[in-house]
Amino acid sequence: MSSSGQTVAKNRIQNLLDDNSFVEIGAKVTKRNTDFNLGEKQVPADGVITGYGLINGSMVYVYSQDMTALGGAIGEMHAKKIAHIYDLAMKIGVPVIGLVDCAGLRLQEATDALDAFGNLYVKKVMASGVIPQITAVFGNCGGGVAVANALGDFTFMEADKAKVFVSTPNVLDGNYTEKCDTASAQYQASCGNVDFVCQESEISEQIRQLISIIPTNNEDDNSFEECADDLNRACVAFDGEVRDPRMALIDLSDNGFFMETKKEYAKEMVTGFIRLNGMTVGVVANAMSLTDEEGKEIEKFANVLTTDGCRKATGFVKVCDAFHIPILTLTNVKGYKTTVEEEKTIGRAVAELTYTFTNATSAKVNLIVGEAFGSAYVTMNSSHIGADMVFALPHAKIGMMDATQAVKIMYAEEINASNDVEAKILEKANEYEAMQSSVEIAASRGYVDNVIEGSSVRKQMIYAFEMLFTKRDDRPSKKHGTV
Repeated sequence: MSSSGQTVAKNRIQNLLDDNSFVEIGAKVTKRNTDFNLGEKQVPADGVITGYGLINGSMVYVYSQDMTALGGAIGEMHAKKIAHIYDLAMKIGVPVIGLVDCAGLRLQEATDALDAFGNLYVKKVMASGVIPQITAVFGNCGGGVAVANALGDFTFMEADKAKVFVSTPNVLDGNYTEKCDTASAQYQASCGNVDFVCQESEISEQIRQLISIIPTNNEDDNSFEECADDLNRACVAFDGEVRDPRMALIDLSDNGFFMETKKEYAKEMVTGFIRLNGMTVGVVANAMSLTDEEGKEIEKFANVLTTDGCRKATGFVKVCDAFHIPILTLTNVKGYKTTVEEEKTIGRAVAELTYTFTNATSAKVNLIVGEAFGSAYVTMNSSHIGADMVFALPHAKIGMMDATQAVKIMYAEEINASNDVEAKILEKANEYEAMQSSVEIAASRGYVDNVIEGSSVRKQMIYAFEMLFTKRDDRPSKKHGTV
């Protein structure tokens, strides 16, 4: 690693951590291999700086790579240094943050590099769900390194220069970089492979914010903060904001805090973190629109489950449940996306989301803000699959399907024989909705715990999660599920 390269790697660490808090580990470690003239090359620290430090007073382990060290390739000792800080982080119970700028494995070290890299895979798998794993990609993250990155929990990507790829764009059949840069931040974000895309100057502060709102490990949680917002503040515009739940969540959260994950992927499903009375809450919400800063609608979505939306929600709920982060859903869904392509994958994707919500033992609250129809509604953290508390807005509709569509099936002969088809459909739809789709009917059967006004949502959600704070939920003894 050149002195300038080492300076870049160290600067990234210093920008991330509290001032003067970094302690380096393994500074004298370097390569063992001497094949292919490696013995003649100086690679200080074997191309990666490792150590620990503080973020807002909380300990984290960190490693920082640089492309100036043999092209940024990972060798045997390079991988072992990272594996070592994983061992330490697991013992202590603190997050690991990787600052990645690496083209792949060091070809000169062959099986020695593969052995050490495979061991790093093992460390990341063992750490999954025990300590948070966060990666920030500043340059190249290629081949097996991209796979290692995907074994973590959250990925940040520099907007202009970073590249994430298993295979580079130019080796993909029929493709080249100018046609479609599959390694770019924009492409990877649209596919859901990264959580946050930022300029390099913003990444450190974004990681620090994320670290401040998530637990240190799966047993200890220091993510609470003092709430300076009014716990009883009325959300007077909430009813009008639910089409774009991002706006509703900003209104609901302490001081308007909302940290959205994977916002460029499956925009019809919103995931992210809010604060309620200083507590971090993970949110999954169905979206019907995307609005700009002025409140103008710039995109519209059908309120249906899609394969990508389900996969996005499934991954997020798994992370929340692993670290005991409570989960809030804003449900507004009437069915599934109906296309030939979706039919190939939607069944499995919905099954995985259903499994994940059902299997989660974190506190789970569902707020029905619009339509809640059929088995798609059941999947969205309904009481039927284990939500601890279910609330609904007064205008919500809960049932098998839209009343008009239902009566066209149920009363087909009667409608067709009518002199006024439209009037008969309206008559029967009103009857069906009153008997089967109203929120009051669902509440009378115990499927909704309380019907609340939009203005009172903030205080009601705070009450619910405080009540559920000490929740304990056992599961049958088994090795693991198969979904």
